[in-house]
Amino acid sequence: MRPFTYMRAIDADEAVAAVSADPGSSYLAGGTTQLDLMKDGVLGPDRIVDISRLPLGGITHTDSAVLVGALTTMEELAADPVVRERLPFVREALLLGASTQLRNMATIGGNLLQRARCRYFRDPTVEACNKRTPGSGCAAITGVHRMHAILGTSDHCIALHASDLAVPLTALDAVVRVQGASGARSIPLTEFYLPPGDTPHIENVLRHGELITAVEIPLLPREARSLYIKVRDRVSYEFALTSAGVALVQEDGFIREARVALGGIGTVPWRAWDAEDVLREAPASNDTFRTAARAALAGARPLPGTAFKVELAQRTLVRTLESVAGAPS
Repeated sequence: MRPFTYMRAIDADEAVAAVSADPGSSYLAGGTTQLDLMKDGVLGPDRIVDISRLPLGGITHTDSAVLVGALTTMEELAADPVVRERLPFVREALLLGASTQLRNMATIGGNLLQRARCRYFRDPTVEACNKRTPGSGCAAITGVHRMHAILGTSDHCIALHASDLAVPLTALDAVVRVQGASGARSIPLTEFYLPPGDTPHIENVLRHGELITAVEIPLLPREARSLYIKVRDRVSYEFALTSAGVALVQEDGFIREARVALGGIGTVPWRAWDAEDVLREAPASNDTFRTAARAALAGARPLPGTAFKVELAQRTLVRTLESVAGAPS
């Protein structure tokens, strides 16, 4: 690990000012991913600004949303009674996303900002990684890429976005609140992440020094049903091969409202807008669900090692839709 200086901020203003003024500074919260990357030599900040003791935790409720402080842990959010009752697929994503030990350390803000799980990005001895070193190439494209993305990829990067939580939050149109040197702003999660394009090292729209302070999660209608299904190589803690977060409102056998997002297959949490268009006002039937799944994966660009994900993702989505809708499989 490279030497670095350490600063514990006394409030959000001090933290933002310190990091904004120093290109070599970065924030530290739960640290469950960042410290590993620093130990491995992937990240090497000159200064760490510790925000873990700032008053940015806690959960508050309104009639239409849950407001979650950025330093709230995954376990705290999963235990919230309103989340359990009104947002079950958010709770399921949290519980499937990490072990109990990690959920008690990892923060909601940190989860949304976790870095790619690409083995080439995380191995500094690999030179070809456009995410680490822009212009160096992408070793994953010609290497082992079974755990990589098939949607939102480019010729410069196929790294997968690993967050389970971000999948249902994307489906819900959650909003990220941030504070920066120029003031506060709110960013829809659907606009927060950036596909790699030709700049894979730029992963989101945050400006340097901007700090996530809270996430606003809209509540589903009381009559909605939701589910998060995660397909993985083993039942114990593992990243998704494919996943689906679905929420439906049904009436008289028809789908009146549909929210669908996919994980394990996109360079960003993937909102399946085309699938939602198929589902809306359509009968809650297996034929509808299969058509929606094909629409969701129509833009996939698999490589040999990820070709299986096209069919697997469609099956995952159909299974999730059937389970939520109560349709026979």
